[in-house]
Amino acid sequence: MSEDFEKKHMNSFRANERVAHFSRTVSMRTNATNNTVLTRSSCNASKDDGRAGALEILDSRTGRKYVIPISSDGTINASAFKDIKGPMKENTSYESNKGLVVYDPGYTNTSPCVSRISYIDGEKGILRYRGYPIETLAEKSSYLECAFCVIYGNLPTANQLADWREAISRHSALPIPVINTIEALPHDAHPMGVILAGLNALSVFHPEQNPALAGNGIYQNKDVQDKQIVRILGKMTTLAAHAYHRNTGRKPAPPNARLSYAENFLYMLDAGLDISHRPNPKLAKALDTMFLLHAEHEMNCSTAACRHLASSGVDVYSAVAGAVAALYGPLHGGANEAVLRMLERIGSVENIPDFIERVKRKEVKMFGFGHRVYKNFDPRANVIRGIAEEVFSLVGRDPLIDVAVALEKHARTDEYFIKRKLYPNVDFYSGLVYRALGFPPEFFTVLFAIPRAAGYLAHWREQLADPDLKIARPQQVYKGEWLRDYPEINQRDERQEHMGVVRASNATRRRMAGTRGGTGFLRDPGTQIVATKEISLSTKGWGSSAGEQGSSGIEHLTGR
Repeated sequence: MSEDFEKKHMNSFRANERVAHFSRTVSMRTNATNNTVLTRSSCNASKDDGRAGALEILDSRTGRKYVIPISSDGTINASAFKDIKGPMKENTSYESNKGLVVYDPGYTNTSPCVSRISYIDGEKGILRYRGYPIETLAEKSSYLECAFCVIYGNLPTANQLADWREAISRHSALPIPVINTIEALPHDAHPMGVILAGLNALSVFHPEQNPALAGNGIYQNKDVQDKQIVRILGKMTTLAAHAYHRNTGRKPAPPNARLSYAENFLYMLDAGLDISHRPNPKLAKALDTMFLLHAEHEMNCSTAACRHLASSGVDVYSAVAGAVAALYGPLHGGANEAVLRMLERIGSVENIPDFIERVKRKEVKMFGFGHRVYKNFDPRANVIRGIAEEVFSLVGRDPLIDVAVALEKHARTDEYFIKRKLYPNVDFYSGLVYRALGFPPEFFTVLFAIPRAAGYLAHWREQLADPDLKIARPQQVYKGEWLRDYPEINQRDERQEHMGVVRASNATRRRMAGTRGGTGFLRDPGTQIVATKEISLSTKGWGSSAGEQGSSGIEHLTGR
């Protein structure tokens, strides 16, 4: 056994456990004084449930034995594996002596942090925000109350909630240049692209909070933190309203400070010039509950992206924009739109048995079932199903809800899906609710991004106080060429991997046909024909200066 290895990591383990105990004591003491102090270590745990111990490893390459401590969390320190090295070799073409690296594509079993924000038990279908069951919050709470809880750790008092709502409402207007930036985008721009443009524009309008300008310690000031939090939460719905109307050609109504968060959003969408307009309170409540259900979901792709970016010290607007960009991906935030398209293709309840058989034969995919985390029913799906019925009672029943209910019933009693633990997830019914509320499918991901900003900000704030914080820098497993000589250009192989044909658009061909000057070409990728033309320049071509040759038009064709 490597005694140095064991001693080194056992000492680290014991120190971390002492810090964990101290952290729990500090938390209990400071909570009594209503001060938020986040002090913890990588081995922090709420209780010692007998999970602590040690992992014994025998390296068959060297015959050495190692002991890696297991904390009371049931975690091990991944960096301990660096000390497990292979036999010393000389003249090797690979790095065998740098220690073991844990290979984990997609971070399926990697924890980059210790968090107190939300808890998921995928096997039991449990989701809790700061210890509160999601079902209870959906029944009794509101989005802004939950956002406060997620970010600051506890449900607010009446005075705290009133101040919270007022601050967010007060910061809901957008700077005029940000609006101009949005209006400069194409009218058919994807709404998520508009949100991203707006968030990045906001970053440059608040230089006083940017660590690159104000200093790396600027966010250690709680007032600065709080200011950015209410700014982003307040402006997310306003950005979304502008993204919505970028497609309609109209302007959203200005934010209305007298309305609730969801009511104000619907007001900006629908009021136009009618300042007396009031959204239907039941529809606003339904949307507010949908926001609540999407406020936070642990270490998902976009939240991990937010933490990853923030670890570099970048400003919070850029970190949240990066998270929203990750959410933009169809594998993350666009699944509810895929469910809606699937239900439309099925069409009616009578077509479900045939669809199910095609799924089993892997001819088609069934969206809205299964989850990376949940191996049981997604607790949010039950709530959304009830919201769907409430919305349909107000705006009319969507016939696709009958298809959805029948498909769920069929899948939950079919051995094929039961064996694979494929249960409805949050996306299964949410698309139907959003469609009933009048939103186009391309806007669904925006309705995901608005509330998830609370989760991003909670993780950003928690990470600022993390004593274990390091800039995110994962390892890689290198499989490329080890060492090569530099070949002269005439010695290189034309058959090697290279750029394909970058096709010129018809507009580019038109411009090139009208350009005057030296020799250029357009390659037809289908026939390998090159079009060339030689004429003199009387004006500068793009990127050219006086006396340089410009790009050419089409004069004659030469086969190659």
